Amino acid sequence: MRTSRLLAIGAAAALAVGLVACSSNAPESTASAGGNPASDDAFPVTVEHVYGETTIEKKPERVATIAWANHEVPLALGIVPVGMAAATWGDDDDNGVLPWVEEKLEELDAETPVLFNNDDGLDYEAIADTRPDVILAAYSGLTEEEYDQLSKIAPVVAYPEVAWGTSVEDMITLDATALGLADEGEALIEDLREQSAAALEANSVLKDKKLLFAYIDPADLSQIGYYTKIDTRPGFLHDIGLPVPAIVEENADSKEFYLTVSSEEAEKFADVDVFVTYGDESIVALLQADPLLSKIPAIAEGRIAVLGDATPLAASANPSPLSIPWGLADYLAVLAEPLAAN
Repeated sequence: MRTSRLLAIGAAAALAVGLVACSSNAPESTASAGGNPASDDAFPVTVEHVYGETTIEKKPERVATIAWANHEVPLALGIVPVGMAAATWGDDDDNGVLPWVEEKLEELDAETPVLFNNDDGLDYEAIADTRPDVILAAYSGLTEEEYDQLSKIAPVVAYPEVAWGTSVEDMITLDATALGLADEGEALIEDLREQSAAALEANSVLKDKKLLFAYIDPADLSQIGYYTKIDTRPGFLHDIGLPVPAIVEENADSKEFYLTVSSEEAEKFADVDVFVTYGDESIVALLQADPLLSKIPAIAEGRIAVLGDATPLAASANPSPLSIPWGLADYLAVLAEPLAAN
């Protein structure tokens, strides 16, 4: 599943058009639609994306979302989706809902929406059963086949250009526009910018430092994996004002969110101030003991920030509208700690 790959490192079978027909007798969702506060006069609206454009003719009340974090846009704007993707990584109580989403649902006095299990691809039938008026997927890796199948259920907002390359701000803009809440989306973006600036100021040792978001497999130290600027993790850190290492800048035009380099080319990481990776503290000694990786100054000097594997804080490193206010201060503190110790 893409979420797991995104955070720890198919096409689904096509269904018949009958999905839409069978949804007409579907039961009510366990979640309230939440009430879209948008004006009816805001519609129709048209959203452009990688597969063309989608027009939402009238105000959507029943909002379904797929993939990572799209449900957080309507929630942040006071709308409870009728269905959303289940969380499979970073979920601390195995209920399919990340803690910052749980807190927002409690704030809105809402039940948990229907959770779509996408382990084996999109569950079109479950999505159709929620009878959505719109399907939000501005941040996703939606294939054209999946887009076509979903479009038989309801209008779909796909990603703008590159699969899994949508920034938090662009996700908010596209999803909020589809809801008729473009102005409210812009206000949310501005609020998150202010919160991010304050969190960075509180961890000012990070300013002007080059952080590499990496993944190094403890069982295979022969290569160094790192995330490119199109991935939301390094992309977000860059957006809040942090520079990127040379190797990331050199691959700024890559359409891949994750690349690897042989450990024999460790010199390419000489300008990295902090390595950020997943795992536990044992990985620090492991990397420092490796004859190739230990040639990297940041590793040799212990400037390694470790995010506990599969924890909510690690999941929040893939930033989203609700995870930023929930955990950004703690997240940046973890990134700053290796610098403060050196």
